[in-house]
Amino acid sequence: MKMYETLASELEEHVAAGILKAGDKVPSVRQLSQQRKISITTVLKAYSLLESRGIIESRPQSGYFVRKVIRGRPAVHAIEPEAAKLKPAPVASNVEISQLVLRTLKTISRYDAVPLGSPYPDTSPFPLVKLSHLANSLVKKSNDWGILNDLPPGNIHLIRQIAGRYFLNGLLVDPAEIIITVGATEALNLCLQAVARPGDTIAVESPTYYAILHAIERMGMRAIEIPTNSKTGMDVDYLASILISENIAACMVMPNFHNPLGIVMPEENKKKLVAMMTQAKKPIIESAVYNELYYADTPPSSLKKYDTEGYVLHCSSFSKTLSSAYRIGWAMPGRYRDKVENLKFVNTLSTSAIPQMAIAEYLTQGGYDQHLRKIRKAYQQQAKIISSMVKRFFPAETIISEPAGGYLLWVQLPEQIDAMRLYNDALERKITIGPGNIFSNTGNFNNCIRLNYSYPWSGEMEDAIITLGKIIANYQ
Repeated sequence: MKMYETLASELEEHVAAGILKAGDKVPSVRQLSQQRKISITTVLKAYSLLESRGIIESRPQSGYFVRKVIRGRPAVHAIEPEAAKLKPAPVASNVEISQLVLRTLKTISRYDAVPLGSPYPDTSPFPLVKLSHLANSLVKKSNDWGILNDLPPGNIHLIRQIAGRYFLNGLLVDPAEIIITVGATEALNLCLQAVARPGDTIAVESPTYYAILHAIERMGMRAIEIPTNSKTGMDVDYLASILISENIAACMVMPNFHNPLGIVMPEENKKKLVAMMTQAKKPIIESAVYNELYYADTPPSSLKKYDTEGYVLHCSSFSKTLSSAYRIGWAMPGRYRDKVENLKFVNTLSTSAIPQMAIAEYLTQGGYDQHLRKIRKAYQQQAKIISSMVKRFFPAETIISEPAGGYLLWVQLPEQIDAMRLYNDALERKITIGPGNIFSNTGNFNNCIRLNYSYPWSGEMEDAIITLGKIIANYQ
């Protein structure tokens, strides 16, 4: 058994033997860490495990206690289906969010702040040195890397490796459909440009990843927000009613490990969404940047799996799993493939050849799956720790998501809490958070925040959560 599992079993035996009784306070995390001469992270993992077994519970501002009802009590602080919903405007609206997002991201990137608000994963476990060596080796082998080497659709070796990744994950794709892009952001922009025109209305999830709103804003289109929650993902029935009342040009979704909710759309809803949009002859742009960061034993299915007529434009990248510096992404645009390839050529001409070849070589040499298993395990453990800490130090009315993958936690605070005020007050204390305002164009989620837990848990991270809890408590 691992150390935290041994500690958890010992405490559970104390409860079973009556040494610790229902309602008793268990030692604080710091106290037990000092007594046993073990790390705070080990104690937090043990307490998180005991919480999941229903042995103890955390109480905001108070600590951990033996539960009065040891078994059978439903879990608290999970997003309820109605709690995550919103009441979107019945008509589409122009998107004006880029300035807020840019201002927020600039402050989030402060090097001396705790990066709870960062949208980017911790890069310390990424094989950046190996990729750099591979790239340097490729440069030395040839001095003739003209623009023709970079032309769309991209490096054929990399394209075949990407197709092989999908095959390993249970999806057979045609390598000829894949187009290499400058990250997933370019893939999303190219696909949107291929299927819609300025003034068109695009259906989006709410909350949604702000890069999707950026793309819509940049192209002079309008967005209509579709309620999205932890049970169904995007509300497909609501979207069906909108298709009747609004002239929707396309739909943009992130069905797996949704940013910011971290949820997975149920299989039946994925099928239903693709079937409905296909029948209406409407394209779906699918962002799949977190698909490889699943916590379960098997990867989730993508919308592409159910696409029989090419209406799903699938976008992804290596930025969240391998290297954000190289900015290598791709699109599988279905029936819009030739149009996306032409737009890629017209807009940016090409994607740099050396990064493509370096990643292709890395994938060929093996080790990527081992790397993924390592970061998946770390993220899953860190999700439990930060969830436990938020439950303990935030107000009792706080509702949190239950991420099934990725590295982002969505936190719904009491209604009277202003996320932008919290964002500014936290920044003064060198703590960053992602305010909920940037995930909607219609003023929803003003009392929500997004937290990044990809960075290794530390005393600094723990102090940041405690400080946030104190700031919020002072608002009430």
